[in-house]
Amino acid sequence: MDVISISRRNLELPNWPQYDDSEKVALLRALEQSGWWRFGGQEVSEFEKEFAEYHGARNALAVTSGTHALELALQVIGVGPGSEVIVPAFTFISSSQAVQRLGAVAVPVDVDPDTYNIDVRAAEAAVTEKTRAIMPVHMAGLLADLDALAKLSADASVPLVHDAAHAQGAEWRGTPLGELSTIAAYSFQNGKLMTAGEGGAVTFSDSHEYETAFLRHSCGRPPTDRVYQHKMSGSNFRMNEFSASVLRAQLARLGGQIDVREQRWPVLSGLLAGIPGVLPQGTDDRCTRNPHYMAMFRVPGITVEQRRQVVDELISHGIPAFVAFRAIYRTDAFWEMAAPTTDLDTIAARCPNVEAITGDCIWLHHRTLLGTEEQMTAVAEIVADVVAKVVVS
Repeated sequence: MDVISISRRNLELPNWPQYDDSEKVALLRALEQSGWWRFGGQEVSEFEKEFAEYHGARNALAVTSGTHALELALQVIGVGPGSEVIVPAFTFISSSQAVQRLGAVAVPVDVDPDTYNIDVRAAEAAVTEKTRAIMPVHMAGLLADLDALAKLSADASVPLVHDAAHAQGAEWRGTPLGELSTIAAYSFQNGKLMTAGEGGAVTFSDSHEYETAFLRHSCGRPPTDRVYQHKMSGSNFRMNEFSASVLRAQLARLGGQIDVREQRWPVLSGLLAGIPGVLPQGTDDRCTRNPHYMAMFRVPGITVEQRRQVVDELISHGIPAFVAFRAIYRTDAFWEMAAPTTDLDTIAARCPNVEAITGDCIWLHHRTLLGTEEQMTAVAEIVADVVAKVVVS
């Protein structure tokens, strides 16, 4: 029997999202309480307390999506027309769109070819008098170089806003991200490490920033307002009680799932590294807890068509595979509003690592890493067979 047949027989990776009676009990609890929005029930408020505590933050604010979390976080620190925000060019488009929808310019910079995280030297070179924030994206849960970023932030007097959509539960030198950062934004979209289908959160260490964010996420109204004060401009980014109840159950099992993925990634990564032509995402020992939102690897030299074929083949064998993010400056959306004056070719020339990674990287959903060690071996065997057939032959 060939390798593919053996591997397919043993695969059956865990499903996602995962749930049990905890979510059912939570939803019923939300259903039977006095109200179904955050000012009539308790689920959103309780989730915020639990999420903040888990991440070592003073406060957390639950919102409608990870994209809204980024937009709100940026607005709180004054990002708007006439300002710039430095973002890695290799990321999901929300990282730049949150900036641009506030009327600010997103300035794409290169990333490290090993970790896929923001290149701090490139970020430093991009700082101008208009820079209002630097936004590292913690790719696949691996925290960017927080030591170097903290120094850059202090030297340039520019705050950091962490796009932590992939990084629930991440720690740097043993300290949770929420305890280290001024503001971090998280996502609970359906594929994320914990989910209610959609949703997001922002963690704060500054009480004034949290209070401002609360007003802006609720149409400018204080929580006890009964006379329509609307103290500042805002929108309705409020999370509903049902989503919060599910997220409380999801948060309760997050730590255990991270433990499993932390055990499985070294196994899978080591096996992938042994495949000719395959380079798994690197690590940083200072990131002492990596939740592993993705299992990412590169296949240098692969063509666009070959990569699509590899992904299709992996999916056909039960592996949840995807092509990597397109460089943000190579999307139509990036140029639609608040676009930089720099042209595409000039930006691309400044981002050689992004140009390479966006063309040769493949990622596997984190449910892959919830499988057994035997399944990690099966996944690697399938990847080896498919790459050899599609790329090498």
